[in-house]
Amino acid sequence: MSLPEKVLVANRGEIAVRIMRTLRRLGIASVAVYHAEDACGRAVREADEAVELFGDTPVGAYLDIEGIVAACHATGATAVHPGFGFLSENAAFAEALAAAEITFIGPPPSAMRAMGDKIESKRLAAAAGVPTLPGSPDAVADVEEAVAIATEIGFPVLLKASAGGGGKGMRIAVDADDCREAFDRASAEAKASFGDGRVFVERFITKPRHVEVQVLADTHGTVLHLGERECSIQRRYQKVIEESPSPAIDAETRAAMGATAVALARAVDYVSAGTVEMILDEDGSFYFLEMNTRLQVEHPVTELVTGIDIVAEQVRIAAGEPLGYGQDDVRMSGHAIECRVYAEDADAGFIPATGRLGLVRFPAGEGIRVDHGVVEGQEISASFDPMIAKIAAHGATREEAIARSRDALCRTVLLGTVTNTAYLERVLGHPDFISGDTHTGFLEQHADALAPPPPPDDVERCLVAAAALASPRFDERLAAPEPLASMGAWRP
Repeated sequence: MSLPEKVLVANRGEIAVRIMRTLRRLGIASVAVYHAEDACGRAVREADEAVELFGDTPVGAYLDIEGIVAACHATGATAVHPGFGFLSENAAFAEALAAAEITFIGPPPSAMRAMGDKIESKRLAAAAGVPTLPGSPDAVADVEEAVAIATEIGFPVLLKASAGGGGKGMRIAVDADDCREAFDRASAEAKASFGDGRVFVERFITKPRHVEVQVLADTHGTVLHLGERECSIQRRYQKVIEESPSPAIDAETRAAMGATAVALARAVDYVSAGTVEMILDEDGSFYFLEMNTRLQVEHPVTELVTGIDIVAEQVRIAAGEPLGYGQDDVRMSGHAIECRVYAEDADAGFIPATGRLGLVRFPAGEGIRVDHGVVEGQEISASFDPMIAKIAAHGATREEAIARSRDALCRTVLLGTVTNTAYLERVLGHPDFISGDTHTGFLEQHADALAPPPPPDDVERCLVAAAALASPRFDERLAAPEPLASMGAWRP
């Protein structure tokens, strides 16, 4: 088989732009799909072709399987890359593409279904020899069974929805009464979010690290891993900062975690890129959490330390090509950190922020990588996930990666909305982060220390406004041709 001539990217924003970058390098034409709210986005501008999608909601447009298949037929795209989110782990989508003789750049539907159910995936992981947390082997029948199992394995416990993810349908219980309330809330939230109210119980690790292993598998029997990523800096189960390698992992543990991830991938006949997520206890024990059957948001840190373009490998694997290298050929060099830039007001309870971007400046320099999908004049709405960019930094050491990350964040300018860049810089500068003493409750534990400093006085505010007005491109933007002029320009 040969690489496809044209690939449709069934996504939006920064990940769509990032995928198109690799497609361009491979000599493959790209097709963007978009909802009207994204018509002026960077992905539409950089694609070779673009097709508008329609839906009851902006998000619904990107979930329109029939519309995406029709867009493939209309443009002649013979393959689809789903990115992450939306339809990326939807087995029915992959099957619809196969029925239309369109290649899905991702794993087989059977693997997605097996890993998409947390109960089934935990059972498969245990059978493959991957350590799993003590807990219920199946969904619990009712609240009293949940209490009985929790009492048997010992509190605290985590009640977790079998379907879905993103922290929804998850509750911690510290005693029997708490467990009863947590069961009702987790089940109700799971039912509302995923249409599946099944809940299971497992032991809760009080100060866990979230460590994940990137795997690659081709159709010729090669399955390998690209090391691990530390994703412990989270807020409400949503990752905020990721890094590779983990400061808590030694060579022996890395090899053990990698071997178990590869074993699980083999057990489900996995193909393409995937990620096995694990919980790391303070004593060095690790346990299976879940497997994500798609490209991860945080894949850039792995690419920076290994030099391997994961998207390119996905495309090559989908075309039937062998990886062409083995586990011993994978080398990790230096350290990389990624910060997720959200349109949110971290100083006001992390509420999502909206607005029209009037001035956009991202950092550049040695070891700096920025993945983003925004342009000046673009409206940041509340219709989509608030992440608008990812700033990654690579250095010879973790200390150098931290320093470059902090500097890059300070040089990021996104006027017209509110972002979390200052908050991220404070996290990176915290002594415990610098020392590597992190866990999934880090942000909550250090909330007071990470609070914003006193607001600037009027003089400082005036200096910021003056700097924006002094920008050599400010007058150019006021007279910008369509479509930017129609969007207006940010004014201080």
